[in-house]
Amino acid sequence: MADFPLIADHGLIGDLQTAALVSTEGTVDWWCAPRFDSPSVFGALLDTEQGGHLSTKPTGAFTTKQLYLPDTAILVTRFLTRAGVGEIVDFMPIAADHDGNTRHRLVRLVRCVRGEMTFAFHLAPRFDYGREEFRTRAGDDGAVFEGAKNILRVRLIRAPGDVHLGSASVDTRGDVRGELRLSAGQVRGLVLETGPGTLDEMPVSEALRLHDETEDFWSRWISRSTYAGRWREMVNRSAITLKLMTYAPTGALVAAPTAALPEQLGGERNWDYRYTWVRDASFSVYSLLSLGFTDEAAALARWLRDRVEEQAEKSDTGPLNIMYRIDGSTDLIEETLPHWSGYRGSAPVRIGNGAADQLQLDIYGEALDSLWVAHRNGLKPGHRGWLAVRDLVDWVAANWSQPEEGIWETRGGRHDFTYGRLMCWVALDRGLRMATDYGRPAPVETWRQARDAIYEEIMERGWSPSRQAFRQHYDTDVLDSSLLRMPTVGFITPSDPMWASTLRAMESELVTDSLVYRYDPAASPDGLLGDEGTFSLCTFQYVTALAAAGELDKARFTFEKMLTYANHLGLFSEEIGLTGEQLGNFPQAFTHLALIDAAVTLNRQLDQARG
Repeated sequence: MADFPLIADHGLIGDLQTAALVSTEGTVDWWCAPRFDSPSVFGALLDTEQGGHLSTKPTGAFTTKQLYLPDTAILVTRFLTRAGVGEIVDFMPIAADHDGNTRHRLVRLVRCVRGEMTFAFHLAPRFDYGREEFRTRAGDDGAVFEGAKNILRVRLIRAPGDVHLGSASVDTRGDVRGELRLSAGQVRGLVLETGPGTLDEMPVSEALRLHDETEDFWSRWISRSTYAGRWREMVNRSAITLKLMTYAPTGALVAAPTAALPEQLGGERNWDYRYTWVRDASFSVYSLLSLGFTDEAAALARWLRDRVEEQAEKSDTGPLNIMYRIDGSTDLIEETLPHWSGYRGSAPVRIGNGAADQLQLDIYGEALDSLWVAHRNGLKPGHRGWLAVRDLVDWVAANWSQPEEGIWETRGGRHDFTYGRLMCWVALDRGLRMATDYGRPAPVETWRQARDAIYEEIMERGWSPSRQAFRQHYDTDVLDSSLLRMPTVGFITPSDPMWASTLRAMESELVTDSLVYRYDPAASPDGLLGDEGTFSLCTFQYVTALAAAGELDKARFTFEKMLTYANHLGLFSEEIGLTGEQLGNFPQAFTHLALIDAAVTLNRQLDQARG
């Protein structure tokens, strides 16, 4: 286990079609190509022996520091030694056409800043999660790793007049190992490329040009943010992270760029998050619009609309899938990789996601709420779009009373989850509002009756008299932090005594030192072994709920404390463990979306309180 870096010891780079994780020691130990949801090229994050990686580090003892070039997704890993100081600069140039091509480049600049340094490199790809054999060809200009379906070319970055800066050899496993000797001021490196292309060296000048173009892209993009509040640096980093997890050809947002990172070390809660959840995409529309990123929000709204229209065109119109591949397809068959050990022994390693076919009623409210928010910001649907929305609301009106699996994708059977009912209320409410605003034909009386029936049912059956709080589902008194959104969506006012009582009950049971659990799995079995850490999304939603309730000092202190759990680069995974470690897939879109929402809401409330 000592060979595994911590989940938090990573930075993220990407080109808006795929992404890679780079550890604080300069190891690329996760990269799937050509898309986020493609099989891995490097997977040492889940198996250090068989996963594959690219490592580059000084040959002697060193300490490291890591940072992003400000307002960019260019990652700098610095090495400090007695002999000198060196840097690795990692980035992925942005494809200009965003056409979903198979050619992707990972550029690694290696620079000696002071003194003299010798860097050892080890290039060990393992295609298709280590299941695809390959052969290696190495020459003066680089190397080619070629499998039956995949190819990786490694081009050397050189300067004119280079004669002998190092050496390289191919070992018995087909890995390329070597050394690179540099003195102060020298910049060299590697370019890893997938897809069609040639194997020739890249001049240092061209590599630096790609660096400058990538820096310019990110600097120009983040300059469009309209947020000028108290936590600008963290909000900007969250926005860039969300952009890195966006698949440009379709506008879809992956929940995380990783798979099978555990919610509990050694446990079985290891899921593949490299897909687009309707829920996450819906929340993203709101968060991106709140920062002024209308193009990205519009692309996500179109992606959601396309899924709704596709469903409406089916002869057997039924519920939406809860998640899709980034191109909108639905082949997410779950399987395990028995030949991989898992992160720090956390098996099974799962790819695909068996929860894709679950019935989770909340997604309809989230989808309709995001389309309503988009509408209020000028992104109105056309005729076909409205017909699809109408079909969706019709389905909710007829099916809202079904038992379901719930927002947390539990595998313990279906229940009447209060949060699912709440978001069905939202779906019907937003459908009614859009029908009125558009002046479009709709069975508004049917929708209104269903909406009001849900309200009455939640108030009667979703309320626990013994707990004096809204409960997880109708057959339990267990609390659930998903219900922190009740005032946010307008179902109940923050000052309502029923809500104040619910918030206090959650604080006594689900909040620990400001961190928030989703629910208590021991009190409400979810069909899985083990437990989990606090859920970072819920902690940020707790901040939003406190701010809405006027508890600004408490909200601000909770928010500031939560920011201390970010990693050294400002990134968050899904959960926080008992000793403060990051757990689950990393970085997680849900967490960064909730951070943005909390920062925007809290900043606005604080400004209003000041006068």
